[in-house]
Amino acid sequence: MSTEQIGLWAGFVFTLMIFSYVLGDNFLYRIAVYVFVGLTAGFITVVTVESLLLPWVNGTLLAANTDIGTRAVGLVPFILGALLLLKASPRLGRLGNIAIAFIIGVGTAVALVGAITGTLLPLIATTSSGVRVDVVNGFLIFLGVSSTLIYFWYLGRRTPIGEVRRGLAARVVGVVGQGFIVITLGAIYAGAILTSLTIFSERISFILARITGG
Repeated sequence: MSTEQIGLWAGFVFTLMIFSYVLGDNFLYRIAVYVFVGLTAGFITVVTVESLLLPWVNGTLLAANTDIGTRAVGLVPFILGALLLLKASPRLGRLGNIAIAFIIGVGTAVALVGAITGTLLPLIATTSSGVRVDVVNGFLIFLGVSSTLIYFWYLGRRTPIGEVRRGLAARVVGVVGQGFIVITLGAIYAGAILTSLTIFSERISFILARITGG
């Protein structure tokens, strides 16, 4: 039996083990998940070392004719990593908060810029273009976007008895937005199920065809 056939049989067995989750959480499913998680962790580690750490070290710390500033920048990720490791110490754990604050700050800034330039602005442009092209579809798009945003609007007024409630108009529009969210999530869930079944059937057909030589 060749290496390719062994891989095909292993893929077939692991596919069935993953699919056995349909019958409930069982021992075979857990073994397959553990194997996949271990392989994924090992693969990510190798890719990170070869594609990120080594080029970074060679380009900053070990590069020829490099000034002190570049070498200092090259040490920053390793210093932050060492500070994160200190979180395991009860006494020095507070020093790890410096690295966490830096990571959260940079991540928040990147996510904010990405949300504005990659989601919000294109959504506004698409909505406005849809209104100009087709009045009915444009109105539905505008209604869905605006009502969904108002549904996640948490501002309100405090009543005399101490409860915080939104206005009647905001609540009505929020209910419409909730309906759009339910329809969207239902369509996404249905599409995910159909996609999963299609991938599974094609995978089984491919493995059986290769094993049988068809």
